[in-house]
Amino acid sequence: MSEKSRRFPLPLEKVGKSPNAPARSVLMPQRHLREAALDAQRSAAPVGLGLDSAQVRARMVQRLRAEGLSDERVLDAFGHVPRHAFVDSALAIQAYEDTALPIGLGQTISKPSVVGRMLALLMQAQGARARGHLGKVLEIGTGCGYQAALLAQLGQAVVTVERLRLLYERALSNLEAIGMATRARLVFADGMLGHAPGAPYDSIVAAAGGEDIPSAWLEQLAPGGRLVAPMAVPGANTQVLVVIDHQSVGGASHFIRSEHEGVLFVPLKSGVV
Repeated sequence: MSEKSRRFPLPLEKVGKSPNAPARSVLMPQRHLREAALDAQRSAAPVGLGLDSAQVRARMVQRLRAEGLSDERVLDAFGHVPRHAFVDSALAIQAYEDTALPIGLGQTISKPSVVGRMLALLMQAQGARARGHLGKVLEIGTGCGYQAALLAQLGQAVVTVERLRLLYERALSNLEAIGMATRARLVFADGMLGHAPGAPYDSIVAAAGGEDIPSAWLEQLAPGGRLVAPMAVPGANTQVLVVIDHQSVGGASHFIRSEHEGVLFVPLKSGVV
């Protein structure tokens, strides 16, 4: 990596764009609220199935599989977590469509296909494949708590950080409502700082994109661990999904970076509100 590499505390090696990544598609997990609201108005309600039915979630899983999500552990997690429990009741009817929905404070719950892609990338890490799970996980940007619930299905322990107090409280309430509050530790703090008391982490995933990967995240990523996050493209009004693997060779740490699909996440911000 050229000029960007100087922001990293340890050597960073860059590899090309993943050969399996779509050439021109841009994932848009968090779109403008007006667009999400219009989607909610246009889409039809599921027929003959209650939102709490496993069949409704199974139908979403089938669509995700048909669209290319192949990690069965990730698909199984989608089948177990009730997405409708994490959105406003007025929009719950659209919970199992592949669309972003507003959750308040200018934020949205990401599209299932985008969440699935990021989780699959985490599961493809060498360490995760060897363990069969994500190990200790750090999530930056709890939002409504939905991805934290999925991570709890895939990891051994989950720490999730949210900088907006109202969302932090809402996520805690959502997870308590489905009996999963003990499966993920919620922290109200500045996500750009990660969460050092719980480090190191085997897996780190972020739901907001900045101009670079904060050095604190790299410092808290365990050797053999993987980080997945959106990052701004220098000089362009867009982002890419970045994967960073922490490798230790002969006692020296190296961060290997690869770039994947174009994405559009909310901007990464510091401080708490």
